[in-house]
Amino acid sequence: MTDRPRFFDDLAGVAGGAFSALAGVREEIGAIVRARVDEALSSLNLVRRDEFEVVRELASRARMAQEDAEARLSALESRIATLEADSGRSQDYVPPTDQPPAPFNSF
Repeated sequence: MTDRPRFFDDLAGVAGGAFSALAGVREEIGAIVRARVDEALSSLNLVRRDEFEVVRELASRARMAQEDAEARLSALESRIATLEADSGRSQDYVPPTDQPPAPFNSF
């Protein structure tokens, strides 16, 4: 009777060893498949998800900065229009030219 329980213990030990070996093989196959997929994606010039998320966050921040700048510009333009209307100088405004001013000669 003692042979039978020992047989099952040995069988369980062998099965456990086989399962652990299969788990190692599974992990190795998973690593190989991931490496092959990364290689295939890099040859297709596709980006990884984490790289995409970084660029998407940068684009979102740039868009918010642009909207803030547009709002500030609009506020400044309306303020200029108000100031010009109050002073009545809107007709007298001469835009600056690209040429430097004439030199001042004090002689």
